[in-house]
Amino acid sequence: MSEAEPAVSVWPARGRTEAVGLVLHGGAEHGIGSVPPWKLAYLRMVPIARALHRAGRKDGVEVRLLRNRRYGWNGPAEDPIDDARWALERIHADHPGLPVVLVGHSMGARVALRVADDPAVRGVCALAPWTPRGEPVEAVAGRSVLIVHGTRDRMTSPAESHAFAQRAEGVAARVARFEIAGEGHAMLRRSSVWTRLTIAFTLDLLAGNDGGALRGAWAAAGPERLRIPV
Repeated sequence: MSEAEPAVSVWPARGRTEAVGLVLHGGAEHGIGSVPPWKLAYLRMVPIARALHRAGRKDGVEVRLLRNRRYGWNGPAEDPIDDARWALERIHADHPGLPVVLVGHSMGARVALRVADDPAVRGVCALAPWTPRGEPVEAVAGRSVLIVHGTRDRMTSPAESHAFAQRAEGVAARVARFEIAGEGHAMLRRSSVWTRLTIAFTLDLLAGNDGGALRGAWAAAGPERLRIPV
């Protein structure tokens, strides 16, 4: 594979594949450099992808981790959106008709929220998402959306992800948003909480689980559902 192409790591399901989780890493607003496999933004998502696979493989969930061609968003080119679309096309080719959940961190979460309009996508788990003011919500129409943000994040704005969640409520099938107290952007201080929420959301949609830790979140009243403390 040439350096100009994205790359995908695949953790297969045990037995027949029934669904796919696609994990998208973060980046920067600008950056045309490549993303080597030792890049921190990429490495940050490897444990989450592996944990999701361990939890879901017995239920037929395959997990894929995309590594972008370039490190930056690079608007107006929006390079990582093209990469995510490419990865979704690969999933369609390998597993036609199967449902997909997108899991993204930071810039990867923004990408996931943009490409959620793919017909296979059932929902988006957006971790510490980069959702600048005015970020469109139309792509999440009819999808389930889980947003998780640390209260001490200084790289992406918890206030802006809350505003995004409010706008998405009238469009998405359902929206919930967790606030992890004392946590920053890197998801290191309380890593198990991020992982637990990601797994609960993904397997709820893909493996037919009963909602687990999220059952109460979906049932909460509107304002409380967008500021669930952890």
